[in-house]
Amino acid sequence: MRILFIFRGVVPPPKREESNRFFFLPESLEGDVLLPVWWSTAQEVREGLGPGSYPSHTVKNFHYHFLLAGRSGFAGVRHAVASFRFFLRSGMRLHRERKFDCIFASGHTMTALAGAILKLLTGARLIVELIGTPRNAYRFQSPSWSIWARIRKLCSDTLLHLTVLSADRVKLLYPDQLRGYPLLRGVPTSVFHDFVTLSQVSPADTSEDFVLFVGYPWYLKGVDILIGAFRAVAPDFPHIKLKLLGYFPDRVELDALAGGCGQIEFLDARPNPEVLRIMERSMILALPSRTEGLPRVLLEAMAAGKPIIASDVDGIPHCVRDGYNGLLFRPGDIDDLAEKLRRLLSDGALRERLGRNGLELARTKYGERVWAEEFEKMVAATLGG
Repeated sequence: MRILFIFRGVVPPPKREESNRFFFLPESLEGDVLLPVWWSTAQEVREGLGPGSYPSHTVKNFHYHFLLAGRSGFAGVRHAVASFRFFLRSGMRLHRERKFDCIFASGHTMTALAGAILKLLTGARLIVELIGTPRNAYRFQSPSWSIWARIRKLCSDTLLHLTVLSADRVKLLYPDQLRGYPLLRGVPTSVFHDFVTLSQVSPADTSEDFVLFVGYPWYLKGVDILIGAFRAVAPDFPHIKLKLLGYFPDRVELDALAGGCGQIEFLDARPNPEVLRIMERSMILALPSRTEGLPRVLLEAMAAGKPIIASDVDGIPHCVRDGYNGLLFRPGDIDDLAEKLRRLLSDGALRERLGRNGLELARTKYGERVWAEEFEKMVAATLGG
């Protein structure tokens, strides 16, 4: 079965094959991958992935084709137009060389629109992957629900209906991801997690005295909620730190919320392998998001054997079972989050039990092999339907 993958980018693929999703797919699947990246030149690609990686980089049975956007050129309308043209032109060229059976578009906007057009032109089946919670698209990017955010939400919903109704199957992260869209109820779906290299996460025998947060943008991820809750309990746990790891270009408001608390530390964004090493040393992983799909950081924390505190919203309760591998709090409720933090910081036995259960769940339900098996089943169902 030959598949065309369309990704919006702009993060390059991992250099190690063992960290790449295509390394785990079975021999029965092959194809091409279209990916905009932040590199600007062929030399940068070769430096990043090794000799022979440009113009095509091969991982097992799949061949990457890159749009070199450059680090300053992957945002805005110009990049969207360039990516869209790249998807259509490259997709048609590769199809003429050898026919595709299926197109997999990650995301329901520009990538899926390109996939829908390519489906019409090639006759291939189309799978659209939803990577977030559509009903909350752009709703929590900032504290203000601006007119521009509302316009972007309207565009998102329009493209969602257009692309999902064009698809032969939709790949969901959790069962009710399309809740609120009654016109889309009849589309066939496959439900399973995103690819995460959990085998590369190592549970640590000991942990250091800090609660870890990983993510951005800060308002959508609820960093302000976490700071408020942690400051409420910090005087009772003077040896515990809160480490906030992510891309925070405007720290003014966050610094004001932290109020000079010496127990709160901001860490710059860094590569995933380094994030995993920090996570392995943490005591607790906290994710107070206002909206989420099924975040990979939670699966990584489970694979590291860490107890989780997270908001009870969208896809999170589908991987964090309250009282089993983590604690859930009411979304946006600082007092409830503070109570959950206090409870977990005070009870080492509870932390150990939640972490142990999460590790078992990660190994049996969310590993790379499980993802590959579910992906193969999804493609078979799409082509056989």
